[in-house]
Amino acid sequence: MAAFRRMISFGSNRTLTPPSLLTFRRGIAFKLFVGGLSVHTTEKGLTDAFSDCGQVIEAKVITDRVSERSKGFGFVTFASRDEAANAISQMNGKALNGRDIFVDYAKPTYFKSTGMPIARGPPELPTVDS
Repeated sequence: MAAFRRMISFGSNRTLTPPSLLTFRRGIAFKLFVGGLSVHTTEKGLTDAFSDCGQVIEAKVITDRVSERSKGFGFVTFASRDEAANAISQMNGKALNGRDIFVDYAKPTYFKSTGMPIARGPPELPTVDS
């Protein structure tokens, strides 16, 4: 119970995490990867396109940090496995905003440490002791 309280509270202010994050951590939500999106596709457009397949919890179009344009892919989160499977079968290969999209289950992200140090200035020269 204490772990749950830590998960939903941030410091002194008691704010809840988004419901989509809670359901995803409990393993109830199913996230799909959507590739081949047009630069004109918005999150609302993505939600509207996938809402015929089931209850869309969240739709996210990934954008470039600098130009704020779409990178051409996004994620759609469904409430159940059956709805996600239905969305894959119905939407994979369909046209959305003039481009054919492909849909598959999203893969979890793993952060690997390469072990390489971050460069912070010129290297120090070795000292020679005589």
